[in-house]
Amino acid sequence: MEFGVDEAGKGPVLGSMFAAAVRAPRAALPEGIDDSKRLSDAKREALAERIRDDDRITVGIAEISPERIDAGNMNDLTVAAHAEALSGVVRSGDMGVCDAGDVDADRFADRVESRLDVGATVTAEHGADAADELVGAASIVAKSAREAHVAALDARFEGVGSGYPSDPTTREFLATYVDANGELPACARTSWSTCADVLAAAEQSGLDDF
Repeated sequence: MEFGVDEAGKGPVLGSMFAAAVRAPRAALPEGIDDSKRLSDAKREALAERIRDDDRITVGIAEISPERIDAGNMNDLTVAAHAEALSGVVRSGDMGVCDAGDVDADRFADRVESRLDVGATVTAEHGADAADELVGAASIVAKSAREAHVAALDARFEGVGSGYPSDPTTREFLATYVDANGELPACARTSWSTCADVLAAAEQSGLDDF
């Protein structure tokens, strides 16, 4: 059987990163599969639901928390995320493709494969989420999981935005939270430079007030 693996949420300052592995006969995949970044929210979620609900398709999900991200490095954690997602679905003799999370795609594949407990063949390609339907399906499921996670954070904290450093709503949320609580929220990746900037600005504001 073949599989595809991809991750979502590598760059945000808030929340977890997710990886998904999709193991399936290609004929089982719904029409319209593409890199999740090319799909509307509605199209992505409709496809994700069809993928998750099809008994011919097996899906594995891995979540890498902000705590793990702050304690590690993204190169190692992306390998871990792919391997953990894949470990939930892969069987001996399977073969498939990961969207390469390293400039050296072969090295990335070797590192993922070495973490598996069964004999499976892993390759990796840059841009595989757009070029390979199984990896595209994995990108859709991973992005869907990440978006559900952000929605849950928004329900808990209110007004978190997308979670990306470039999002003014996210930056405003962090600044407001620190101003009110004197610390970063538990969902923040505290090792990100965005968090350091927010803390420095809050400290300077306190000094100015003094």
